[in-house]
Amino acid sequence: VQLQASGGGLVQAGGSLTLSCAASGSTFTPYIWGWFRQAPGRQRIFVAAINSIGGSTYYADFVRGRFAISRDNVKSSVSLQMNSLKPEDTAVYYCAASHRPWGRPMDLDRYGSWGQGTEVTVSS
Repeated sequence: VQLQASGGGLVQAGGSLTLSCAASGSTFTPYIWGWFRQAPGRQRIFVAAINSIGGSTYYADFVRGRFAISRDNVKSSVSLQMNSLKPEDTAVYYCAASHRPWGRPMDLDRYGSWGQGTEVTVSS
């Protein structure tokens, strides 16, 4: 499965952005989608995840209430609506997908497919 992320950019603090990620190369819908981010010099960390079936969502505490993840099983895509952005949200954002029904949504090694990353910069 190839993932293509888009939607990053430069935004002022308090603003909003929507990231999108589309899958290609497979007819199967991933069991779970995830978004992670990596700030300069930092490790890649979990942001949000959503189950394709049922739509259960998972969020990191630092984005809960500000970000919303959604999926479109017909289009095999996932989106991340980011509101009330803060300078500390600045990072490269990666989408990920897994066909495995086990594992914690916030673990990087749960996911076998990764997008190329899209950069988000939030200015103060």
